[in-house]
Amino acid sequence: MEELIQLDKDLFLYLNNLGIPAWDGFWLFMTEKLYQIPLYAVLLFFFYKYFGIRGTIITLITVALLITATDQLSNLFKNVLFMRPRPCRALGVADFTRFIAERCGRHGYFSGHAASSMALAFFTGLTLRKHLKYIFPFMVVWSIVVSYSRIYIGVHYPGDIITGMIIGVLLGFGAYKLHTFLVKKYG
Repeated sequence: MEELIQLDKDLFLYLNNLGIPAWDGFWLFMTEKLYQIPLYAVLLFFFYKYFGIRGTIITLITVALLITATDQLSNLFKNVLFMRPRPCRALGVADFTRFIAERCGRHGYFSGHAASSMALAFFTGLTLRKHLKYIFPFMVVWSIVVSYSRIYIGVHYPGDIITGMIIGVLLGFGAYKLHTFLVKKYG
């Protein structure tokens, strides 16, 4: 297990130190949830277009449950179960980290950004794929970029990201199934 943890630290330092100031603005933009609002608005439009008002309300409720689940599960893992220091706080790592985030939280296993973005990617990609041919790959690539931004800015190890993405896939698929059931029954 120690070898795996060391590999995670080494891979983090390699990826994090690939960053250059010219790209900092882009990665800070990608990691900021508020800057994603235009994408969410476009997605909401498509849900309204293809599922109507009832389907859109069901979508909003499903997404609220999905984001709550990813955030709370991430907080449970970070602050109760593992309490692994983030790389920007870890001894032997922080001194070599290219840290450009505004702040550094205490614990980082697993990434809530990776979980919630991948959950949203799978949910929207699966739900809208019959109507929008390229939505699924677009959303997965978007999630990978958002997730990688957490390594770039210095707040998560690759293992945090991978775990978050796996949990996001599972929760996103579950939300897709729930949404499908609810739309058939009430939409």
